[in-house]
Amino acid sequence: MSPGSGTTGWTCMLWRVRLHSAFRTILACTLIYLTTLYAPETLKQLVAYPAYSYLTTILIVSADATLGDALKGFWHALYACVQVLSLTIFSLQLIGPAHFTSHVIAAVAVAVSAFVVALPEGTNLMCKRIVFGQIVIVYVGTAIHSSTAQPDHDQDDMVVMHPIQVASSTMLGALASVLAMLFPNLVCYYEASFLAMLSPHLGSHQIGQMCRTYTDNARKRLSLYLDAMASQDSLAAQDIISQSQHLAKVGEKLLHSIKQKQKSLVWERPDIRILRPSCTDLEKKLQDIEEPLRGMEVPLICCPSFPVAMIEKVHKDAFTDLKSLICHKLEQLEHISPLYMTKKGGNSLRRSFWTLETLCHEDLSAFFFLDCLKLLQQNTEAIEECKLDTKIESFSGPQNQSSISIKRSRSTLDHIIPSRASLLFAIKCSLSLGLAVLFGLIYNEKEAYWAGLTIAISFVTGRQATFTLANARAQSTAMGSIYGVLCCFLFQKFEDLSFLLLLPWLLFTSFLRHSRMYGQAGGISAAVGALLILGRKNYGSPIDFAIARITEAVIGLICFATVEILSCPVRAATLAKLELSHCLGALQECIKEIVPFDNNQSNRQASIFPAPKLKQDKLKSHLDQFEKFVVEAELEPNFWFIPFNGTCYRKLLRGPPKPNQGHENDLDLFKKKVCSKLLCLQESSNKSLAVCDKHDIELGTSQKENECRGSGTYEEDVECSILGSFLQHSNDLSDGIGTGEGEEGEKLKSQVVLCLGGLGFCITSLLREVLEMEKEFQELAKWENPSSHVVV
Repeated sequence: MSPGSGTTGWTCMLWRVRLHSAFRTILACTLIYLTTLYAPETLKQLVAYPAYSYLTTILIVSADATLGDALKGFWHALYACVQVLSLTIFSLQLIGPAHFTSHVIAAVAVAVSAFVVALPEGTNLMCKRIVFGQIVIVYVGTAIHSSTAQPDHDQDDMVVMHPIQVASSTMLGALASVLAMLFPNLVCYYEASFLAMLSPHLGSHQIGQMCRTYTDNARKRLSLYLDAMASQDSLAAQDIISQSQHLAKVGEKLLHSIKQKQKSLVWERPDIRILRPSCTDLEKKLQDIEEPLRGMEVPLICCPSFPVAMIEKVHKDAFTDLKSLICHKLEQLEHISPLYMTKKGGNSLRRSFWTLETLCHEDLSAFFFLDCLKLLQQNTEAIEECKLDTKIESFSGPQNQSSISIKRSRSTLDHIIPSRASLLFAIKCSLSLGLAVLFGLIYNEKEAYWAGLTIAISFVTGRQATFTLANARAQSTAMGSIYGVLCCFLFQKFEDLSFLLLLPWLLFTSFLRHSRMYGQAGGISAAVGALLILGRKNYGSPIDFAIARITEAVIGLICFATVEILSCPVRAATLAKLELSHCLGALQECIKEIVPFDNNQSNRQASIFPAPKLKQDKLKSHLDQFEKFVVEAELEPNFWFIPFNGTCYRKLLRGPPKPNQGHENDLDLFKKKVCSKLLCLQESSNKSLAVCDKHDIELGTSQKENECRGSGTYEEDVECSILGSFLQHSNDLSDGIGTGEGEEGEKLKSQVVLCLGGLGFCITSLLREVLEMEKEFQELAKWENPSSHVVV
């Protein structure tokens, strides 16, 4: 059984990953240090910008990179060098280096080149960041050296050799990253196989280890859930549920890590992209295990008391047998490659559960629990060799091949024609870099590189918490620079040994990158700040350089923040309110898609399920976007605005259970009730949650708002009415199934009862969630306008 399934084991795994990442970073930086200081003179002249070698390395290995990530970064760096060489040599030849004595010409050249590079959507963001940095170095370096260059010989060297030196320095950093990942896993690595410890730092090994840890986590959670449901004591059950919730958080983090690492597999194993495309979708297939487990947790939390009466009707050995069967299938993940997973089976629960024939209100949570258990059993049957469906996908017919080619051509066309988002991104990059270079040259021409380089690696294609990231970069740059100056002071008589003090700093920054206060941006800036001082020689006084670089970095960050605010003036808090309205609208559409089964309808699965699935995907995308805005709004400063109530918004972010199908009259009443409330909440959110017309609120002139008001007793009566009618119709339906059909009829009846019981629990939970949302809206309204008496 693999370690790391509990919180303590998860902490140990994180420490190993962080230490291993720090070791790889130290190894790559050491290779650059030895090359730039002790290599032959010809090579040292070719890599004349070791600062950018360090920066490239930190960019590539910053996010706990594997060999696949390093190979991807190497390719992006190579592509960036091709772009820069072709773009800068042509522009320098066209304009002439002598004209770059004007600061405006240099800034315009940077802005135009950055716009050209940022506009194509098909170029990877890391590649664009590397190109931005190279552009800044080439043009700013030309502006610095053009005033002292000779008219003939040196001018020609600046046109060709200067861009080549920048490209060579970039490739040195990329190559050092790859070599560091090729080093065997001998330090801070846990793997049972000795061969794996001697292999490079492969992402497939990490995914396999995390996959084994996750399966162990899933088995423990399944055991705890079954023990809690069969518990005879409420206190003991609550203790078991508490343990399972800790394990659930660990499982969620493991799935997130697997999703991140999975992207590097196609660079380590190019064959899986061509021969086994479905095998790369491991994270989604593990979600088929995670979702039923999370579903089993919900009714346990909602269960009012233990023991559960309905569970007493089930034979005790039934849970034990089913747990053994599921755990046995999960154990296969520990013995085979995580790439080998595929199709679902169609098994049902065992005969011991066929005695469940009658629905009542108290048993709904138990029915939902068993329904999730049945789904988990079906999904675990999917763990088998992926080679089986490889043949199906590899030898698909001409119709599928033509559809794939059409999709590829459309994707290529989308990449060629710039969208509004890519145009806005290109303008932001162009203005930010142009202004940073211009003001950097005006302030201190010699150190003007750092104004542009600081923000060259800061751009993202979407929104970001501008002030928070700028603050993190500024503080981290200062910390790294001061650390470097102190180390130079302590080892001023032994300059060659000062590099050794980088080792603990790089270890510290590997943890800093994952902190909430500084994050990835702060960790990279802190590491680079110390590397630029301790990793180089012959750049002048460390104190003067540190002060000049910090000042230039602040100039660049001010330009960056100003352009970001002007291009995206809407606050994240406002966007969160708007996206909340979209979420409520999407939820209404999901509810409206609930339709009853028609026994006479042919191929009903193909006609019913795709539409709700699309609606659910739309709702999920809105919820993901809403969560991003909430996170950004919590990070942004309040200034003169009302503080953002992140607690209320996070409560609203909880996703209610998704009901499926049921009886027509009951579902019509259910949809009418829920959709009317959601429509009311959506209208309230559109009015910014308290910016309503006072006359409408006090006099009650809005009919829809009046319809949304009601006492708690009335709401409970409506819920009981809907649920009571549903249970009566469900029992009538189940009584007419399987009569006189023997074992098959009994099996069918148990399945119908189980599904209807789970659906009843979903209906009850969804009604309660909507009522809770009303309370949260009321709290938000009071928070934003305490003087008003808004009734949502």
